[in-house]
Amino acid sequence: MPIYEVEPNAITPLKEVTFASKNILEHDIQRIFRSYIHAIAPDTFVLTEEFSDWADSSRSIDLLGLDKEANLVVIELKRTENGGHMELQAIRYAAMVSKMTFADAVAAHSKFLIKNGGDGSEAEGAVLGFLGWDEVKGNEFGQDVRIILVSANFSKEITTSVLWLNERELDIRCVRLRPYEFMGKTLVDIQQLLPLPESVDYQIQLRKKAAEERKSQDGRSDWTRYDLRIGQDVSPNLYKRQLFLRVVLALVREDVPVFELQKIIPARKFLGIAGKLDGEAFRKAALEMKTPSGSRYDFRRFYVEDEDLFSSDDKTWALSNQWSIDFLPQLDQLIAKYPQAKLSYTIAGQSV
Repeated sequence: MPIYEVEPNAITPLKEVTFASKNILEHDIQRIFRSYIHAIAPDTFVLTEEFSDWADSSRSIDLLGLDKEANLVVIELKRTENGGHMELQAIRYAAMVSKMTFADAVAAHSKFLIKNGGDGSEAEGAVLGFLGWDEVKGNEFGQDVRIILVSANFSKEITTSVLWLNERELDIRCVRLRPYEFMGKTLVDIQQLLPLPESVDYQIQLRKKAAEERKSQDGRSDWTRYDLRIGQDVSPNLYKRQLFLRVVLALVREDVPVFELQKIIPARKFLGIAGKLDGEAFRKAALEMKTPSGSRYDFRRFYVEDEDLFSSDDKTWALSNQWSIDFLPQLDQLIAKYPQAKLSYTIAGQSV
């Protein structure tokens, strides 16, 4: 259906044109949507463009993004009237990036920032900020790859293929860009053709349910309890988060400064405020602070009660309560580095 200009006594269809007739190249379309990604992919973060980090192929992904669920998003752009064979290209690309890790994504975004005159060191903070994470959750990153095909139009072969693939739990969307001419300007009508927007929320819920079922089956949820020994004293049946807190508190009591702990444990796991503060004062002061990505601190993710706060380097500190099993090797490094603290731990019930 065309777009119409509404007049007092009539409606007049706008003149439909092509990108080629307006000398708009695919590179131009890519450059525009790199900066205005929300127009074709709401709630998507652009990691990089022309991504081709594989040795055996010269092909590249037009735009590689990330959605709020930490899934990768492969975006292919065409200005053609039928889309060519873009669905086959995109599926190939999705398979090639499916093993991308959080570290890989940060490295790609760092290169992207530097290429466009930005600061590559801000890449990790930008990705964490978009996801709303205050720590790297490697097990939750890149669980799936979504595909968005963007073209002036799509052939029946493409739409039939996309419908069939979506029925088999892939997530492929077709977004049509239809250009018009109006009063000497080029307008573009952007419409998601597949799947129908009305069905997207339902499909998302189905995929979330499937993802949760997969996650519950893969054994990554860790409710292991630990017994911690400090000298001759034993603290039994600690959850992992409690284990980390008790170890850090014990090391601080041994006069190990926080900046030394941060050489092993990421600095983002600590929230420090100048002065000696109790829990109430600490929380009030922290309300005025922002994370490196610009978001507010979520107190539910830190130990901020009086008995859990600790002092070091003329600051009062709170420790994160978000710890995956991937951090246990770093905890082991801390314990090994400071034997004077006489720390050791085992799984609850086993001898220390």
